[in-house]
Amino acid sequence: FGLAMMGLLAYLLYRNAQQQKLANNLLALKQLRSQMNPHFIFNALNSVNNFIAKSDELNANRYLTEFSMLMRTVLENSEEDFIPLEKEIELLQLYTKLEHSRFTEKFDFEITIDDAVKVDEFQIPPMLLQPYVENAIWHGLRYKEEKGFLKVHFGQPTNETVHITIEDNGIGRKKSQELKTANQKRQNSKGMGNIKKRIAILNQMYKGKVDVFVEDAFEDGTGTRVVLTLNKD
Repeated sequence: FGLAMMGLLAYLLYRNAQQQKLANNLLALKQLRSQMNPHFIFNALNSVNNFIAKSDELNANRYLTEFSMLMRTVLENSEEDFIPLEKEIELLQLYTKLEHSRFTEKFDFEITIDDAVKVDEFQIPPMLLQPYVENAIWHGLRYKEEKGFLKVHFGQPTNETVHITIEDNGIGRKKSQELKTANQKRQNSKGMGNIKKRIAILNQMYKGKVDVFVEDAFEDGTGTRVVLTLNKD
């Protein structure tokens, strides 16, 4: 009887510890998401201010309309740990279109999805892809002398995985790091650190949900390629 009671007590303590760990992880994810939204909104409002400064009322109004659509999508997803991949693609398309409106002379872009990708069968943490696209535009393509190009591609090599490739032909990670101010380095480090923490917590909770690999896109060190592997639940 004593051994049975000890076993039951050990089980209850273990279950309580696991529940507490889960609660802590969920709270951490929520805090990390909440840190991303003000940073994202600040950058978008800077873009509106840029149009106003140029007295470009038509583009300012259009940008605000598209920005409101994007914010509605972000707010709808802000409380979710996972959203359908289809919704994340919609958010990414809205965001990239907005940035292209501001930096039309700096880059063009395309977002392609293989016919084989079953976007309704995969779940992804909201706003997981946007920071990588933001990095490509703000720290790679924006500093390029000639017009650059951003490619985002969704492929499904197996029934259980989706590969998401974000590639730019910008100035590259090394050159970008050299050009950044101390403040920009802190902000970029914080943003990427946020993403790494989110992925680490998610993989701890869901056993290898997301894998990320970053490399130079070309042998001369220019461009950046990010490949995310998203595993089905």
